[in-house]
Amino acid sequence: MNKIIFSILVLFIIFGCTPQNTITDNKENIGIKPQFNDDGEYDLVVFDSQYDYFLSAVARPMNTYTEDYLKSKNRFLVTEWNSLYYSGRNRNIIESSIDYDPTINYGIKYEYKLYQVFAYVRWKYGLRLNGLSAGDIR
Repeated sequence: MNKIIFSILVLFIIFGCTPQNTITDNKENIGIKPQFNDDGEYDLVVFDSQYDYFLSAVARPMNTYTEDYLKSKNRFLVTEWNSLYYSGRNRNIIESSIDYDPTINYGIKYEYKLYQVFAYVRWKYGLRLNGLSAGDIR
């Protein structure tokens, strides 16, 4: 009888200590994705209280850019941003990737806000991105 109880106890210990095959990853890849606003246009929401101040007081006005200029700059800057994100550099500043498709017409407001995110990061944290010109911050 003791051998049966001992055998069952050993089996429970062996099966209890085996690693589980399923690994759950609770961390989702949270990225910046374009969303539609109430007007049916693409919109970008930045959850930083200083960003609105930056747009109104520091950033160059939207009418100083063309949509084509912003689209070409954003294409380059998003690639550089995502490269930094996936490499793990500047993790304290770059916390998410950016989902950006240059073939989609997002509109000038979205392109402007996205471009100003890069200018804002340079202004606030001093992170230099190669595609951002020095004259974009007043």
